[in-house]
Amino acid sequence: MEKEFIEDISLIDYTEKVLVDNPHDSEVCRRLKKTTNSRICIGRAGDRYKTETLLKFRADHAVAMDAVWSFIDESVIDELEFFKVQTLIEDKEQYITRPDLGRMFSEETIEVIKNKCIHDVDVQIIATDGLSAHAINANLSNIYPIIVDEVKAKGLKLGTPIFVKFGRVATMDRISEALNAKVTILLVGERPGLATGESMSSYMGFEASTLKPESQRTVISNIHKNGTPAVEAGAQIVDLIEIMMEQEKSGIELKI
Repeated sequence: MEKEFIEDISLIDYTEKVLVDNPHDSEVCRRLKKTTNSRICIGRAGDRYKTETLLKFRADHAVAMDAVWSFIDESVIDELEFFKVQTLIEDKEQYITRPDLGRMFSEETIEVIKNKCIHDVDVQIIATDGLSAHAINANLSNIYPIIVDEVKAKGLKLGTPIFVKFGRVATMDRISEALNAKVTILLVGERPGLATGESMSSYMGFEASTLKPESQRTVISNIHKNGTPAVEAGAQIVDLIEIMMEQEKSGIELKI
């Protein structure tokens, strides 16, 4: 007897698949599913999920877990000629358990940044793995050239691009202070959910500083192929740079 294999649950397109038994209007269900990543029209087995729904949930959760423990493709960073530094974190496990160390650099690293990178810039671009290196691997090569080309076209002074290994959002403040940057942009892998492991965020700050609250940061999130595409997000970032430079503000004080 030939063996039967269960279809790979991750390869099934659930954007239109309705699992409700005998739906009143299956077409309405399909249209609803196209508008959201929420798990709707999935039916039930008694008071529990159907087996297929549970397997899909566990598969998506596995993708999220993999993203958290993923590592940067160094070739992507090298090709874009990012200057590479590392926080006080020594390995991935410590990164997960000690977020405070992921916000800090050693004094030696700060001195290296000051000595090797361009000072007094209008725009400083930083990338960091964050909680999903997959996000940087998937999006950085598409978004970075857009930002660079548009910033240069506007006659703004661009800093040395910096990649921070094992970095958290607050690393942008310390780099901004070290290089005296007007607008600092941090591209970081988001904490993955159950929709994708490739979602990236852009945190932006005018004269970012360790003395300023988090409310002074402006954020574009959900940057990935099924959210805000990287190219579109790059154009939005450049628009925000102009507004920040004009108003000399960012975060909740910025008027858009």
